[in-house]
Amino acid sequence: MSSPVAVLEPHAPPTVPPAAAGVAHRGRRLRSVTWRLVRPVVVIALFLATWELAPRIGLVDRVFLPPLSEVVDAWLMLLGNGQLWEHVSASLSRALAGLALAIAVSIPLGVTIGWYRPVADFFNPILELFRNTAALALLPVFVLILGIGETSKVALVIYASSFPILLNTISGVRTVDPLLIKSARSLGLSQIRLFQKVVLPAAVPTIFTGLRMAAASSILVLIAAEMVGAKAGLGYLITASQLNFQIADMYAGIVTIALVGVVFNGILVAIEGRLSGWRATT
Repeated sequence: MSSPVAVLEPHAPPTVPPAAAGVAHRGRRLRSVTWRLVRPVVVIALFLATWELAPRIGLVDRVFLPPLSEVVDAWLMLLGNGQLWEHVSASLSRALAGLALAIAVSIPLGVTIGWYRPVADFFNPILELFRNTAALALLPVFVLILGIGETSKVALVIYASSFPILLNTISGVRTVDPLLIKSARSLGLSQIRLFQKVVLPAAVPTIFTGLRMAAASSILVLIAAEMVGAKAGLGYLITASQLNFQIADMYAGIVTIALVGVVFNGILVAIEGRLSGWRATT
């Protein structure tokens, strides 16, 4: 009589309790978010550490690139004696005045050009001509016509800032989803309400891309203009420090420009988030 043969059935994989799976998922998500936050800090810390160590160990000449600690000391000294704020306030007043005027002109004009084809056909030749002309190439023209004072610097900022805002506004208006426009018109929205409720909100991200580009351009061209002829401003600080061989002060001015640019960009990103927050719910 043969003995019965036991049949081995494959074991089912152990099931993970839903609570444990949720905890594991939250842990992975927390690690991912933490790394996204820590990664920029690590990169910046490595850059700053390299800046501090490279002159000290002789990789670069510390006469021309002082260690970061010396630049920080110079920055604090300029801040303490009031020179840094004097130069920052002079540059900011020029940049903000030019940027505000550029926004006031470029956004309405960009909306008009983007929405009305006859207006676009009329302005396109002149736009194509001037959009490819570098702002700094026209600096001597602005100085000759408007003088070496504040007017020429603000006018140069307006010129450099207007085209990024204008072109991105035109692009934002033209790329609005046609279905949204048709739906709004079928609901009986007037032209003004259509712009207010559909066109402008949909174009906000593209417009703010232009604003961020314009903010960066305004600072760059203004610094260059202040290097040519000014008695105050970050560009003047950098040039005067270089001519007087105050190299740490020169780098302090450069670092300040970078910080101003980061603050500008952060403010614009925050405003964009407030104005286009409805997109997160769609």
